[in-house]
Amino acid sequence: MEQARFGPAGTPDSFGAMGYKKTVQIPEYLAHFGLTAFEYQCGRGVRVNEAAVTQLGELCRAGNIALSLHAPYYISLSSIEEEKRRNSVGYILDSARAARLMGADRIVVHTGSCGKISREEALQLAAGTLRDALETLDREGLGDITVCPETMGKINQLGNLEEVLTLCEMDERLLPCIDFGHLNARDCGNIRGEADYAAILDALTNRLGQERGSRFHAHFSKIQYTPKGGEKCHLTFADTLYGPDFEPLMELLARRGLSPRIICESAGTQAEDAAAMMAHYNGAKTAE
Repeated sequence: MEQARFGPAGTPDSFGAMGYKKTVQIPEYLAHFGLTAFEYQCGRGVRVNEAAVTQLGELCRAGNIALSLHAPYYISLSSIEEEKRRNSVGYILDSARAARLMGADRIVVHTGSCGKISREEALQLAAGTLRDALETLDREGLGDITVCPETMGKINQLGNLEEVLTLCEMDERLLPCIDFGHLNARDCGNIRGEADYAAILDALTNRLGQERGSRFHAHFSKIQYTPKGGEKCHLTFADTLYGPDFEPLMELLARRGLSPRIICESAGTQAEDAAAMMAHYNGAKTAE
């Protein structure tokens, strides 16, 4: 069984500090840390240099680096405005086209907010938009690219664990992006140790089956939060006030033989913190 993969979201501060400047240098940079995953960021729009990302994909394949792509942040699957939902389908299509260029096999998608409607109504709208998106990808020959709805960190956003799993139950090609920092932030620090992580992993495999539940996509970072709003800002692993701690999760993944792709979203130290998770995971695997 494939082991878990680790990597950063976008280029960390040390990318430039080490003298790197170009997209095509990302695989060489990741090799310094032994990382085997990378999430290309299109959060502010899908604008890619075709030649550069094509070469990036070739180098990542040669270096055994799995690529994913983060779709635009402004996607709203649950908007009450039909035009915004229709536009969101277009943004997902643009993301999938860019993913195909670079050989990325997964795109991460935000679900939207609840606004003035109930969570149940928002979930129903999101499900319909996601269904339209999958049909559009199929028509465009991009149906093999996995769409990963993400758990969200703000309380008023659609995307708690239950809602994301419900969306993923619609189609076997959907894979959840479990953002552990977001889940911890939206519930004001409810991930305190192994039992809390175990409950999340149990929900994954119980709802989606062992095979799909074991290869889920993930984001991880420590996140500052507020009691009323949830997520406030991303931190680094150096922070000791906010969680969650990664060690219990790494030990559980190793013990259970799960193989997620874990993308670190720390504030500027994504590669270093991803490497710390990988080292702890590998140590736990060896101990097994």
